[in-house]
Amino acid sequence: MSLVSQVADPMYFSTNGTRHYYIDVGASSAPAIVLIHGFPFSNEMWQPQIDALKSRYRVVAYDLRGQGNSEVGDGQYTLELLVDDLIALLDHLGIQRAILCGLSMGGYVALRSTERNTDRVAALILCDTTSEADSNETKLRRAAAIKTIKQSGVKSYGEVFVKGALAPRDLDEGDISQRVENLILPNQALGLCGTLLALAGRTDTTSFLPKIQVPTLILVGESDKITPPDLSRRMQSLIPNSELHVVSHAGHLSNMENPKEFNNRLMNFLQKHFES
Repeated sequence: MSLVSQVADPMYFSTNGTRHYYIDVGASSAPAIVLIHGFPFSNEMWQPQIDALKSRYRVVAYDLRGQGNSEVGDGQYTLELLVDDLIALLDHLGIQRAILCGLSMGGYVALRSTERNTDRVAALILCDTTSEADSNETKLRRAAAIKTIKQSGVKSYGEVFVKGALAPRDLDEGDISQRVENLILPNQALGLCGTLLALAGRTDTTSFLPKIQVPTLILVGESDKITPPDLSRRMQSLIPNSELHVVSHAGHLSNMENPKEFNNRLMNFLQKHFES
């Protein structure tokens, strides 16, 4: 097999007026899996999964516009634009069909991408996410978050976000709390505010769930307060032949809080559908 890389070599591509940062590792002939990060992070949140996957899969992880090392641009984002960016990345890399793995916001992008471009998706992995659009209460929380970022800065917002995202036991362990905060801090306020507006304005994809025909894995932290396990159970009941696993000792960032269990579930799913 020809190798793309065995280390995370950073690269850039431009689409829709913005330069995006991505990494592409593993064997070019292996099944391609695209990791779509949550808000307000970057591709670095996927490092435990990149390390586990790269010897057997082609792993692509990128920074969504306005976050990580991707450009902020004008800060006027929609979820449809984020989907456009993902499809442009697949085109840029010559990937006709990919396994999409998204956490939280990444799950919204993965679901909407599948709804719009079914032929480009080989499988779905939905982590700590939901198909439902924001309720009025959630929209107001996003508006409050924009106000906090504008008035008090990214650091203040990050401190509040971490408290709501991590499982209680992880909040007491300074290591993971600090790692999560360190992922948030490099982001620019304009990019975060633009993304919050995009999330608040996204469509509801619940009616599409019964039409999903690709293998689908749903993972959720048992202590996820942002997208609780009941939301994942609801999705699993609507997606044909999907499977759901609740990740123990984890909150909203299940891939970081319990990477061992998360990776075991992820690898078992991929082996079953792509290594038989």
